[in-house]
Amino acid sequence: PRARWGRPPPGPGAASPRRAPAIRSIASECPSGLAWIATDVPGVAAQVYHRLVTPLLETSALRIDVAGTVAIDGLSLSSTGEWVLVLGGARALFEAVSGLRAIERGQVRVEGCSPSVAIRQGVAASAPLDPLLPLRWTPRSYARWSASLAGHPSGVAKSMAAEALARLDLQSFADARLSGATAPVRRATVIAAALATGATTLLVEDPLTDLAEPMRRPFARTVVRALAGRRIAFFGAHVALESPVGLAADEAIVINGSDVAQQGPPAQLAASERALALRVAGNTAAFATAVCAAGATLLGPVDGSQETRLRIDAGPLATRDVLRIALECRAVVLEVHPIARAFA
Repeated sequence: PRARWGRPPPGPGAASPRRAPAIRSIASECPSGLAWIATDVPGVAAQVYHRLVTPLLETSALRIDVAGTVAIDGLSLSSTGEWVLVLGGARALFEAVSGLRAIERGQVRVEGCSPSVAIRQGVAASAPLDPLLPLRWTPRSYARWSASLAGHPSGVAKSMAAEALARLDLQSFADARLSGATAPVRRATVIAAALATGATTLLVEDPLTDLAEPMRRPFARTVVRALAGRRIAFFGAHVALESPVGLAADEAIVINGSDVAQQGPPAQLAASERALALRVAGNTAAFATAVCAAGATLLGPVDGSQETRLRIDAGPLATRDVLRIALECRAVVLEVHPIARAFA
C-alpha cells in the first residue's frame, strides 16, 4: 500500500521516527479504500490507500424457487478471481445474482453488497441473455438510456454510450433499429448497455449461446476485448477452454445442482479428465472408503449421510467400476457428472 504521514507531519528540524511505526489499530475505513491507521508513535498516523479485497461473488445457504419449485437449495460459494466462470448452474442463479429474482433463503453478495445495492450504487451491472428489447430503439439509444438510468448526466451518458458501442464494434449498427438486428448485434447491445453504466463489475450471461460456429469465435473475441479492465462473472452451461472466454478467465466455479463440484483455475479443472461429481444414496461412508481403496481419490469431505454428493478423481476406475463398487457397498449412484465436461 502507498502511505503518507498524517497530521502532524514531520516539520523542519522535527525528529523523524528511527524505525517504521508499528500499526496499533485502524481508525477508520471507507469503501474507497482510504484508511487512517494509528501507530505506536505518539502523534503519528498513516493514511493508507489500499485495495479492499472483496470476493466478486458470494452465496451462503442460498435457496431459489422458480414457479413454486426448488431450483437451488443450500448453495454456498465464494469466488477469488477477477474473471470468474460460473458453469453449470441453473439460470435462476444468474437472475438472483443480478437482482432479477428474489431468493427464498440465504444470502447473495456481489462485491460485498446485496445485488440490488450493488446495482443501485453503480458498482455492478448485468447483461442477461436475450432480454426483451424495445425494437423501435437503436443500440445507441438503448445504451444511452442505460447510462442515464445509472445516474449520469445527459452529455456524459451520450459519451459513455458511444464508448461502449465502440468497444463492441457496433458503430455501423448504432443507429439502426433493433427490430432488424441479428442475434450478435442484439446481444452486443445488451453488453454495451451494461458497460455504459460505468460499473466496474459486470455479470454476464453467456452471449455465445446457440450462435453458429462461424460467428461464435469472432464474437467471443469482441466480447472479451470489450470487457477488459472490469471484474467479470460469466455465467454459462459450459465454456471451451481454448475459446477466448476460457482463456480470459482466471477462475472457474463448476456447479452441480446446489453444490460446488469444483473450483480453481480453468486449465487445472479441464485437465482433471477423471474428476467426477456424484450423488450417492445408501451406505455412502462405505462407498467412499471402498472407492478410495480401489484407486480413486476423494476431492472433498464425506458427511456420511444417507444421501450425499461426492467429488472424486476416478484415477484408474471407469464409470462402470464406480457403479459396481457402489452396488457391493449397498449404495446407489444417482448422478454422475464428469467435471471436465464444463469445458467441452
